[in-house]
Amino acid sequence: MALLKTISGIRGTIGGKEDEGLTPFDIVKYAISYAFMIKERNGNGAIIVGRDARLSGTMVNNLVVGSLLGAGVDVIDLGLSTTPTVEMAVVDYNAIGGIILTASHNPKQWNALKLLNQKGEFISAEDGAEVLKRAEKSDNFTFPEIDEIGKYTTDDSYAQKHIDHILNLPLVDVEKIQKANFKVVVDAVNSSGGIFVPMLLNALGVTNIVEINCEPTGIFAHNPEPKAEHLTELSSTVKREDAHLGITVDPDVDRLAFVCEDGEMFGEEYTLVAVSEYILEHKKGATVSNLSSTMALGDVTKKLGGTYFPSAVGEVNVVKEMKRVDAVIGGEGNGGIIYPELHYGRDALVGIALFLTHLANKELSMSKLRASYPSYEMVKDKVDLDPNLDVDALLKTLEKKYTKFDLNTIDGLKITMPEGWVMIRKSNTEPIVRVYAESESVTMAENIVKQIKTDIKEFSKD
Repeated sequence: MALLKTISGIRGTIGGKEDEGLTPFDIVKYAISYAFMIKERNGNGAIIVGRDARLSGTMVNNLVVGSLLGAGVDVIDLGLSTTPTVEMAVVDYNAIGGIILTASHNPKQWNALKLLNQKGEFISAEDGAEVLKRAEKSDNFTFPEIDEIGKYTTDDSYAQKHIDHILNLPLVDVEKIQKANFKVVVDAVNSSGGIFVPMLLNALGVTNIVEINCEPTGIFAHNPEPKAEHLTELSSTVKREDAHLGITVDPDVDRLAFVCEDGEMFGEEYTLVAVSEYILEHKKGATVSNLSSTMALGDVTKKLGGTYFPSAVGEVNVVKEMKRVDAVIGGEGNGGIIYPELHYGRDALVGIALFLTHLANKELSMSKLRASYPSYEMVKDKVDLDPNLDVDALLKTLEKKYTKFDLNTIDGLKITMPEGWVMIRKSNTEPIVRVYAESESVTMAENIVKQIKTDIKEFSKD
């Protein structure tokens, strides 16, 4: 599997030949490139490092820490942690940056270096490009002398610090959650969430917790992406245990999904919708999600007197738009909650606390809460392309064909029509375009996707 280089970090599979996947050489080269770049941007200081529980975590951590120290940067190692925890620690420590060692929802053979700036947010496109540029010229590195190498310290207290920050939020009502006496099943897919989520639930007053796949072995019991087809064990356990709800997170705990009391999925797209409703009920303002997220967020936002703004896909783009419009809540339809009152990063832990407060206030079952929102169905597909195909020309052709509809071109092409919307985006790593559509029924969404795929096929023939 080829190494995937993006503006926010590098990702690949562990093992194989030197020119395949994420090798120890790559890990060292990119960690050092990032260290030199971030020192030039932000001066001297520490870099925060944390990792999820995947099998390669200790190996990758050792390589990254050694590389940073050798580049003359102090390291504060949080050990087994979560993406949002590392993001918050960067700010609390006044650090110059952070590196999260996780491949997020990818299977166990993957790992990655996610790179943060001094604000605890993903680095900009410009800084990401600079890291990649420096890595290609790694033979020009000049390293500090022995008296100037970095210092290494550890901090295993950040799980509690993160939780304390959440408990201090005005809209997190511990007393209300405690009185609701929720019975919760947690599936943490054998990673960091197995430690952090039960710890948070106990702090919120939830004492009736059924844990499955919570031992952080890194041997994922199922595909770690929190989708319905991977959560059959969680669904059946919720029903068998007569629980109020099920909670699942991905390996680095920045995506959040729920299961209703009847074993049905609440819907990953609706995690943000529900939390946004709660925030907007108490604080009017703007909401933001990326262009491929459900339009239900816009519906709920408008109903509660707020204004919805779309952004390009990617957390860094969502955060940029949230800051521009001073949004009170935002995120992505993949279960990513960004609550700026805590920090500008997807955070499943704060999502859990806000959602449970909302559920306790509503005094509804999970299924009835879900039924209270506009119901849409989304279909996601992709089209393989000839590597020589001009994708930009393809998008321009589609734009001309559908000019009578509402069009958005900030990230590929989004066409909004009476029966729903369709999003066409090119991949930066492989010769494909992704085609997502949403409508009031699966059939209608499938028909929209089918039409776009036909359009793409016709263009490819010309």
